[in-house]
Amino acid sequence: MECRSGCGACCIAPSINTPYYGMPDGKPAGVRCTHLLPDYRCGIFGQPERPAACAAFQAEPDFCGRDRVEALRILTQLEADSSP
Repeated sequence: MECRSGCGACCIAPSINTPYYGMPDGKPAGVRCTHLLPDYRCGIFGQPERPAACAAFQAEPDFCGRDRVEALRILTQLEADSSP
């Protein structure tokens, strides 16, 4: 599956627990990444500053659903299910 243009759910729903460029404390779940552009594209895609967690994420129907709203719901639930 190709990443859905204009989605950005994976840049909002999950937490990133390691510091990275622009977010020295990591990113809490549900918080928009500072690198998410207004059109929901990653501003550092393909750059060395991009977090390893982001680079490793692969768009899949089970995560991304049918649209952006469903993707946010699925990823938010997965984040909640995996939180201590």
